[in-house]
Amino acid sequence: MKSSVLEKLKISANAAKYDVSCASSGSNRNNTKNGLGNASPWGICHSFTEDGRCVSLLKLMLTNNCIYDCAYCINRKSNDVKRTTFAVHEIVDLTIEFYRRNYIEGLFLSSGVVRNPDYTMERMVRIAKDLRTIHNYNGYIHLKSIPGASKELQNEAGLYADRLSVNIEIASEPNLKKLAPEKNFSSILKPMSDIKSRIIENKEERRKYRYAPKFSPGGQSTQLIVGATPDTDQKILTLAGDLYKNKHLKRVYYSGFIPVNDYDKRLPVLKEPPLKRENRLYQTDWLFRFYNFRIDEIVNEKHPNLDLEIDPKLSYALRNPYLFPIDINKADYETILRVPGIGVLSAKKIILARRFGKLNSEKLKKIGVVMKRAKYFITCNELKSATVNELLPQNVRQIILNDKIKPKPLKQTQHKQLSLFAN
Repeated sequence: MKSSVLEKLKISANAAKYDVSCASSGSNRNNTKNGLGNASPWGICHSFTEDGRCVSLLKLMLTNNCIYDCAYCINRKSNDVKRTTFAVHEIVDLTIEFYRRNYIEGLFLSSGVVRNPDYTMERMVRIAKDLRTIHNYNGYIHLKSIPGASKELQNEAGLYADRLSVNIEIASEPNLKKLAPEKNFSSILKPMSDIKSRIIENKEERRKYRYAPKFSPGGQSTQLIVGATPDTDQKILTLAGDLYKNKHLKRVYYSGFIPVNDYDKRLPVLKEPPLKRENRLYQTDWLFRFYNFRIDEIVNEKHPNLDLEIDPKLSYALRNPYLFPIDINKADYETILRVPGIGVLSAKKIILARRFGKLNSEKLKKIGVVMKRAKYFITCNELKSATVNELLPQNVRQIILNDKIKPKPLKQTQHKQLSLFAN
């Protein structure tokens, strides 16, 4: 590898690390005769960073030059940082050579906006097109779609990429305008709508014509920054829910704000990124995607922010004690899913196991139910634990919190070893 390309790789990979919307899934692109690689729907196994760590994807920026001056971005035009721009053939060659050496199994390519959105997007599309058509590369490709680029370029990008993403970053337009004056929601939401429409059209085309080319088979995603603005969790999750419903997004990624531009007074002063809040948002996202929760059941006007001490499902149960306890031998699947300590797989096993007899606490443990939590919210054959209504929600909360920080008991062998020295 040329030293000039290696230096570009170090700068570009470091500049791209703040974009978290790059997990691969949902694409099944088979290898072809004389082709190189394939993309599997269950994800990517390897990747490469400039320091040699194995991650998911070769994660690069075409350029970290940018015409925008977003307050939260390390690559804003007013920052004095090392800048670099790859040539199209350099990224193509890097991807092919790294893939052949088994360093990576896919490419995630984003970019700052240089000159204008169309100029930047055209170069990104050329990279994906050259990989597919010239090098017959069938591995995973995720392209960051540039807001403001033409619909024609967006459509062409979807023919070569497995997934497209358009990052909103900030959950409300007034705060977006405050931190990124050159951006607006319409320029971001329009390409999302265009990508959604094209994906739907492509599915219809493929029903009629089996060999019609796929368009962004892994769908589209976006990223929301958490903690850079006063936006509540309710605001963030309501926007995420609308995007899932109206734009058919595959994933919304939440990124705890990292204060890289301390000098900008528009940004909050944080000692560390709000990682716990980020985690609670992901947990809530999971609840309304897979557990049939409504967003307003978890966050609303009365409770606009998530409880950072306990997970959102437990918080919901403690705020609604009148719904519990439920009879585990009679409740339907959707109701069982709302019990803390019971996941999707456990709920399905419960429904199946009930066909062969009534369930008790021992059977529930074998199924995989976390009884330390669930016992306060269920009844079954012989379960004698006091319920959430008998103990009161605030007491159950404290019991569970105390149990989380309680030191684990020593194993029997460890106890014997200690007792030898106790005498």
